Amino acid sequence: MENILNFYQATETIATGGQPTISQLTEIAEANYSLIINLAMSDSDNAISEEGNIVSSLGMEYIHIPVPFEAPNANHLKLFFSVMDSFENQKIFVHCAINARVSAFMHQYLTLKKGVSPDQASSPILIKWLPTMDNSWKSILDLELKDIE
Repeated sequence: MENILNFYQATETIATGGQPTISQLTEIAEANYSLIINLAMSDSDNAISEEGNIVSSLGMEYIHIPVPFEAPNANHLKLFFSVMDSFENQKIFVHCAINARVSAFMHQYLTLKKGVSPDQASSPILIKWLPTMDNSWKSILDLELKDIE
């Protein structure tokens, strides 16, 4: 799984990355992940139109939460938190096109819902992105739990 674009093991049970290939979806299943969450848009680079069917055929659940890169909002994050909480005792793989959306969402989930320190919740992708991040994504990182629930 380490060959998945921008792969990052966020916690013992949560891994993130960019868009996996079809063969990498099989690797995720073989690593005993129960759920794949896709935050990319259907027309994102390298999107797999039949990803949901492939993931299901591999015995995993698939949830697509399309988050427009230019316009993320608190409702997207609220839905993401709800899905993460519903599967919290299972292995989850979360991806988008390059692991940017996911890095921001995971940072918020880990800090706001799981009490992880901001430093520990920051993936290498997020750290690299912060200096050039636009205001729509900075506003996602500024949200507090009361803004989401």
